[in-house]
Amino acid sequence: HQLCKEVFSTGSVSYAYCTIPTYPSGQIGFMMSSKSENAFREPKQQLADQSSSHLGPLKYYSSDIHKAAFVLPEFAKQSLNL
Repeated sequence: HQLCKEVFSTGSVSYAYCTIPTYPSGQIGFMMSSKSENAFREPKQQLADQSSSHLGPLKYYSSDIHKAAFVLPEFAKQSLNL
């Protein structure tokens, strides 16, 4: 996390995670980094009815799920010194 903050010092760095049932621990984390100010926590495109013409109805993803991916458990916050 600190190295990413140094490399992307003028941009933004966020940690996110999701659950994946087939992954051995059930969770996988992502370090999201950008050289520009980028609010990863907010969906870039809002889906009014949670569906998209080219994807069909979405069964899992929503704006709330997207935002929740950036809510970290306490152990992760402590580990990242957040």
